[in-house]
Amino acid sequence: MKHRRDVQPLSASRLEELQAAPLTYAAVGATASTLPPGYACVHLSRALQRRDFDSAVEDLLAWQVHQRAGLGVAASGSALPGTVVDMRLGLGVLAVRIPCRVVYVVDEPDRRGFAYGTLPGHPESGEEVFLLHRHPDGHVEFTITAFSRPATLLARAGGPVARWVQIAMTRRYLAAPDQLAR
Repeated sequence: MKHRRDVQPLSASRLEELQAAPLTYAAVGATASTLPPGYACVHLSRALQRRDFDSAVEDLLAWQVHQRAGLGVAASGSALPGTVVDMRLGLGVLAVRIPCRVVYVVDEPDRRGFAYGTLPGHPESGEEVFLLHRHPDGHVEFTITAFSRPATLLARAGGPVARWVQIAMTRRYLAAPDQLAR
């Protein structure tokens, strides 16, 4: 049985604020081709145990992967171009807000996913793409590619620790689809 939690809707004021906000980096869409210089880059993949590509895609686009990875998620809808999402890491006043906007979607028969870019208030500046790929033998591979650099004083002060948190979260994202299938 899936452990699905509903994604919270954004408040009207937060939705308006995030929809009006500019992305915090210039290389919009670069995760689809050549990553820009001057950013730290991450590229990790994992073969999933689950082989049900369509439900893995459904979980990904409905923000279930992010929730299962431990983030609080409020979004304007499923992952479509222009969707805004306000994620949180941590609890209460110590929670770090992670606002993003979906910048493109990949919708091919055996390759599905989306990329989002950072909005003001995100501790990093950059873009991240989440792709599921169904191979001819039926196995499903989940790949995450990102480029980022610190955007806040906290992220800059965190140095290697902030980088470690980003890698740890990427690994949690990669593990989440199999956890959702249980």
